[in-house]
Amino acid sequence: MPERDQSSAAAARIHPIVVAPSGSTASPRQRFAIKTIPFESPVHDVMNGAQRQEIKIHDHGFVALVDAMPRLVPEGQTADSAIVQAARVSYGQGTKKVNEDRGLIRYLLRHRHTTPFEMVEFKFHIAMPIFIARQWIRHRTANVNEYSARYSVVPDTFYRPSAESVRKQSKSNRQGGAELFGPEEHITAEAFLKYLDDAEALYARYEKLLESGVSRELARIGLPVSAYTQWYWKCDLHNTLRFLSLRMDPHAQEEIRIYAEAMYQLLEPIVPLTIEAFRDYEMESVRLTRLEIEALRAQREGGTGELATDNKREQDEWREKRRILGV
Repeated sequence: MPERDQSSAAAARIHPIVVAPSGSTASPRQRFAIKTIPFESPVHDVMNGAQRQEIKIHDHGFVALVDAMPRLVPEGQTADSAIVQAARVSYGQGTKKVNEDRGLIRYLLRHRHTTPFEMVEFKFHIAMPIFIARQWIRHRTANVNEYSARYSVVPDTFYRPSAESVRKQSKSNRQGGAELFGPEEHITAEAFLKYLDDAEALYARYEKLLESGVSRELARIGLPVSAYTQWYWKCDLHNTLRFLSLRMDPHAQEEIRIYAEAMYQLLEPIVPLTIEAFRDYEMESVRLTRLEIEALRAQREGGTGELATDNKREQDEWREKRRILGV
């Protein structure tokens, strides 16, 4: 890599330091010269100068992008450029053509070279029901700082679905809901909403207990998980994509899926090449297991194409993949 012209004030500036006399207790941090190197070309803010970009979710929730790294990138580029720079560290900024950057990013994602994507980070401010936060926190690769109900009073805000969106328990998925209650079953949906009324009524008792001197750290424990919390959530792009892959999946709970979809919408204009590759190779792709590949080969040779397993869930998943593939 060619050396810079050190005599050029535009290329670099040396901040002088004061050398402490012998025996001084000066901090070691004062012993180094700091060279400030300006950008070589005009740059722009990937968030277009915004303090935050926010999407409202449900009645009281939101997803807000409050910062990104890199925040400043060369004009005509996106934060994707940091991924390319990391992958081609020997070449400094990397290639100059967008189509070459696109090809490299697609190669990296397709072959699961993850570390270059960890060079881009995003910080979100999010408000969501506690039951969603407890699912979210299972993604342990982020830095999180949550609103504390020990230090502060819990806000009087609760998640409340409409009667039309109350779901039945799935018969095939123990952890998920399935179809909605029909009009003839409205009594059950209304009973669920009455159940939420009773839970939300606990907030008045919570306030009275606080007024009576009960500590916040104890008074909070009787509140329902439909109450809202907030946190700051900072995560690199690789692990954010992992989160989106799981939480945008149709099998994810609807209430968290809408948050993931909002995050996806906020990220797309900042890392468009990565999001395009993510959509092509992850979200809208089909992965085949060994048994599924063998079933396809058998079908090509005149077989039925059925999966060689007694596992009903695997068979159902294979039927869905065959539908998508048209085989």
